[in-house]
Amino acid sequence: MNQKISQLLVRLVLLLVLVLGLITLPACAKKKGGQNAGSTGDYVTGTPLPERQEGTSFLSGNVDRNQFQPIYFDFDSQTIRSSENGKIQQVASFLQQGSSQIIIAGFTDERGTAEYNRGLGERRAQSVREALIAMGADAQNIQTVSFGADMPADPSSNEEAWAKNRRAEIGVVK
Repeated sequence: MNQKISQLLVRLVLLLVLVLGLITLPACAKKKGGQNAGSTGDYVTGTPLPERQEGTSFLSGNVDRNQFQPIYFDFDSQTIRSSENGKIQQVASFLQQGSSQIIIAGFTDERGTAEYNRGLGERRAQSVREALIAMGADAQNIQTVSFGADMPADPSSNEEAWAKNRRAEIGVVK
């Protein structure tokens, strides 16, 4: 009888190990991602500049990212706040004065999937681009790119930080 109990316990332990293994196996699966998933490069999405010079990207040294203030957005929105129109008008006036080229980078807060945030960042950049064109800027001089949540202005995880991260930044190509 002790031998039967022993065999039963061994089988029960083996069954338990097997069940636990099956339960934890999905945690070991690799994430599925598209090409450049999670990349911080600005080549993932966007509208190309005509005759764009090789090596020109939003992150390169030949782009001045500090000339204009960021344009901020509400949560899960690509609609430009009326309070941000003055910032966009400054950029439009700058573009109308010469043949400068700009790159508009769209960003999001950390909430949402990487794919969704890339799309929302692109829509934010496109909204700013469309507003600039409506104000008389030449569409040929405006490129857009999305970084999604990859480059937060504030890495904290709270409402104040998220508000800073929901933005579009303007880079002037030197």
